[in-house]
Amino acid sequence: MLKQLTNVMVAVMMAFWIGAIAIFSIQNITGVSLKFLFWESIELPIGVLLSFCLGGGLIVGSFLPFLLKPSRRIRKQR
Repeated sequence: MLKQLTNVMVAVMMAFWIGAIAIFSIQNITGVSLKFLFWESIELPIGVLLSFCLGGGLIVGSFLPFLLKPSRRIRKQR
């Protein structure tokens, strides 16, 4: 019973965030482009650009603990 409730809550939270992102994207359709030094991206709506940034941040953030964990030799010294 608890596992089913957890699955329902996760589905509701995901639906809420997907809906919020969709509404935000529809309301912010103005095109923007990123500029960094000499590089400039194509013009994208703000909502799409923020969604890409959020997705990229989630992917990079999920791999950071594996990349930054101390090596076995350092852990044995402690």
